Amino acid sequence: MVYMMNEEKEVIKISVRNLVEFILRSGNLDNRRTFQADRDAMTKGSKIHRKIQKQMKTSYRAEVPLKWEQEYQEFVIAVEGRADGIIEEEERTAIDEIKGVYMDLQFLEEPVLVHKAQAMCYAYFYASQNHLEEIEVQMTYCHLESEEIKRFQETFPHSYLKKWFEDLINEYYKWAEFQYRRRIARRESMEGLEFPYPYREGQRSLVSGVYHTMAAGRQLFIQAPTGIGKTMAAVFPAVRAVGAGYGDKIFYLTAKTITRTVAEEAFAILKSKGLSYKTLTITAKDKLCFSGDGECNPEKCPVAKGHFDRVNDAVFEILQEKDTYLREDLLLQAEKYQVCPYEMCLDISTWTDAIICDYNYVFDPKVHLKRFFGDGVKGDYLFLIDEAHNLVDRGRKMYSAILCKEDFLETAKAVKGHSIRLFRVLNRCNKLMLEYKRECENYEVLENIGGLSLQLMNLLGEMENFLEKEHEEKVQKAVLEFSFEVRHFLNMYELTDENYVIYTHYGEEGRFLLTLFCVNPRKNLQECMSRGRGTVFFSGTFLPLLYYRSLFSMRDDDYAICASSPFPREHLKVLVANDVSSKYTRREQSEYERMAAYLLQMVSAKKGNYLIFFPSYRMLEDIHAIFKQQVEQNGLPVECICQTSGMSEQEREEFLACFEEEQSTALAGFCVMGGIFSEGIDLTGEKLIGAAIIGTGLPQVGCEREILKEYYDKREQRGFDYAYRYPGMNKVLQAAGRVIRTKGDKGVVLLLDERFLQRTYRDLFPPEWQHYEVCNAQNVGEKIKRFWGENI
Repeated sequence: MVYMMNEEKEVIKISVRNLVEFILRSGNLDNRRTFQADRDAMTKGSKIHRKIQKQMKTSYRAEVPLKWEQEYQEFVIAVEGRADGIIEEEERTAIDEIKGVYMDLQFLEEPVLVHKAQAMCYAYFYASQNHLEEIEVQMTYCHLESEEIKRFQETFPHSYLKKWFEDLINEYYKWAEFQYRRRIARRESMEGLEFPYPYREGQRSLVSGVYHTMAAGRQLFIQAPTGIGKTMAAVFPAVRAVGAGYGDKIFYLTAKTITRTVAEEAFAILKSKGLSYKTLTITAKDKLCFSGDGECNPEKCPVAKGHFDRVNDAVFEILQEKDTYLREDLLLQAEKYQVCPYEMCLDISTWTDAIICDYNYVFDPKVHLKRFFGDGVKGDYLFLIDEAHNLVDRGRKMYSAILCKEDFLETAKAVKGHSIRLFRVLNRCNKLMLEYKRECENYEVLENIGGLSLQLMNLLGEMENFLEKEHEEKVQKAVLEFSFEVRHFLNMYELTDENYVIYTHYGEEGRFLLTLFCVNPRKNLQECMSRGRGTVFFSGTFLPLLYYRSLFSMRDDDYAICASSPFPREHLKVLVANDVSSKYTRREQSEYERMAAYLLQMVSAKKGNYLIFFPSYRMLEDIHAIFKQQVEQNGLPVECICQTSGMSEQEREEFLACFEEEQSTALAGFCVMGGIFSEGIDLTGEKLIGAAIIGTGLPQVGCEREILKEYYDKREQRGFDYAYRYPGMNKVLQAAGRVIRTKGDKGVVLLLDERFLQRTYRDLFPPEWQHYEVCNAQNVGEKIKRFWGENI
């Protein structure tokens, strides 16, 4: 029965797919077989859908939207979706649900439960609305490579479907009621909620800009230096926009753990002022896994066994008890209910108001949250993208894919004796890779790989068939892991267009690689952002803005706010050396000695803590050795500590702890530009009073950078700038940004490369650097001492 709706009642919406997958799941969590673990990967294939639909008779209607509304005393539940097909003939009415799969259809003996349940929902809606006494459900499975079709048909009386659906929606009712009451509490808590601090200079315009962006459903770029309070200036207006009905869920996206903590603190402050808001921080799977290896196997992991029988109760309880969900909270609840902490975390995300997470969970097709960003899923999401300059290389990496020739051979070796068919297909793929290898000296750009892609689809099908049977654990794991790589490669191959370059090259240890390189990720990133309502990109280093816009956005109505630093200009001294360079042609002993002399004069001018950034570990080590020698020769009280490659978390903390301690001597921390200590760390006040940056941060010359340069040169854009100069200057600006973090900070930034004096680099200086001074080895010490004399 369809109830009459009271227009004032709140509507709780859920898709047919989400409803059945949430309520009907049961049993074990098991990722040993790709078919069991990731059915979504098996159901891609919209092309197959369209092809099958076009082949049907005129009695077949494709992509029919269907909706069911159930009214309760306080709210309405609306369940909606789109039936793949409806067949209407004289003696037959049927709902057709189409699924594209890679597995051999002979292994499919019956429809997957959640697939069938989706079709049953549509059947009930259509039969009710058209007064049918019975209706047929048809499940159409199509092999994505061979296009072989297998169908299952079953006829249901309307009365059966009515009882079945009522039971389903009754199970969901308590969750809908929770959501309804949460929205009321959230909305009421925002009445009178004010910005928690006195506004800093420029902060009010940021708050206004973010709010209007979300209200208008647009995209905003914010260039704002550290210290202006851009995290709260983004979070507060986004929360208010949700309260005003301009959004429903905030995604605060970060690239580093430290910026996640800042976001958590911002929400905590607003909660302390009365805001009722449920916030979840999603932690990487390996940091939540009880077994430590991320392998969801009920034979090895006790919480994987029967996980789906217990997880809904675990989620519902923690939602009643807490408003903030951090790693420690998730681990305790998962242990209590004996469920997987990571999977439980993802389930909690459905019911929270804000999610703090890495970029990957929104943008990366391999790990994005399918419940929010799967095919056809959209929502009133508000995206706050912190330190968004990091999204350039991260975006390229997410939408690129690599296959290694040697992996085909290694996998073939593993399956030999287990499956002759899989062994043969692997060898066919390897032969095609060998042909590419014979044509490649350094790197080779390819027009297309059509022949290989067809073989890869065949290979993926054979691997799916192989994984449906029990095999030796080592072999099973090898095939499973390689199948993930092949599937991702094929998924990215479907996206290849003018934004991609396909090339072959040699990697580490001479391994031969085929790469789908996403040169410009903006189309893919924009598709993800278009699933939400509004987006704010913010960074302290968004220069030049057009460069970042060209890599993030395809919209022409974006706008930007460039906030000036709220700190006194006289607190920062920027000095540019005119007689040293880190160019490869200048990297010799005498040049390094001059650089070390500069560093010595900087740390001698005032006792304190300094960071020195280098373009490579090799140069760091060479200049460090010379610097130490000069310190000893001059008898100066200077302590040195060095970043090393692959530092553990504990070693990083120990390095930074040195800057927290009271020093009897000057402290010089030698670091690599673009590394873990050049971004996202806060050393305020006397903890850091100066930084030296050696070199312009240009990335190393390599095939990927050269391909980028050639790509943009061909489009009459600045190839060298896009491939080298802009990424390099971003690293320089990030490193220099460690010095001034608060209103009371004072410090020196020493740029040791004469190239900074070229117009092309000076144009990229932020406003607070416009009063830079040129120096040389003879006068740098005096200039720094004078600065400190004026700023005591």
